[in-house]
Amino acid sequence: MPQSVLLILNHAPYDGSDLTWNALRLAGQLKKDGAEVRLFLMNDAVDLARDGVMDG
Repeated sequence: MPQSVLLILNHAPYDGSDLTWNALRLAGQLKKDGAEVRLFLMNDAVDLARDGVMDG
């Protein structure tokens, strides 16, 4: 059975730290390794779901 992971993010995408970026990198690697990954965005992290914020 694949591992299921929930990551809760609440920092803004561009707050001067690498917290959000590192969480997204971790999510990507977990997904590549076969885990089911879910993201819960709250507070300023909701900006990640807006069109064009994380393109590329």
